[in-house]
Amino acid sequence: MIPPAHNAAFAAAMEDVLEVYARPLDPARPVVCFDEVPVTLHADVRPPQPAVPGRPARRDSDYARGGSANVFLACAPHLGWRAAQATARRTAVDFAVAVRDLVAAAFPGAKRIVLVTDNLNTHTPAAFYRAFPPAEARRLLAKLEWHYTPTHGSWLNMAEIELSVLTRQCLDRRLPDGATLARELAAWVATRNAAGTPIAWRFTLEVARIRLAHVYPEVEHGIIA
Repeated sequence: MIPPAHNAAFAAAMEDVLEVYARPLDPARPVVCFDEVPVTLHADVRPPQPAVPGRPARRDSDYARGGSANVFLACAPHLGWRAAQATARRTAVDFAVAVRDLVAAAFPGAKRIVLVTDNLNTHTPAAFYRAFPPAEARRLLAKLEWHYTPTHGSWLNMAEIELSVLTRQCLDRRLPDGATLARELAAWVATRNAAGTPIAWRFTLEVARIRLAHVYPEVEHGIIA
């Protein structure tokens, strides 16, 4: 639910992100959506039994807790590309390092990466100054054109669509440890990137102004010339 007082800020941030999504494809300025998801690690205490004729596969309901992890996911929705990285934590420093990898490894030839994130408190330029020396932090930030989804509007980040696919296809099962998680993520990313499936985003600016007309505040009379 969007508080009425924040309608104008919501509308402005939403329209900014939708304008970014509507831009023509520009390899020199790829649009990259970034998000993360926590993962709870569980291990089997008894070996699962595979299916045999006349009997389905069986898995004991008991499990051993293996702690927790984090998965950073980046996707270039117009290019059909994504990357996923497992980390032990999701601190501001971890975030900055993951974005640095985008700049250095994923898109080294880009003039600027058009980065879309939500408003999580670790998603700030300050994170780069916590992770790197000032000159390096400044260099990395100069390679980013940063756009935030509105508060209460993280669903406008296309990375959430890719995270939903990742959860259903890879994470929605027992993963005992960080090493297994990393291997499974690598296999999932390789398969998805080989298919090159883009995200067909249909929520345009024009559609938003109709379907979410209630989030636009009333225009104050006398302001428009």
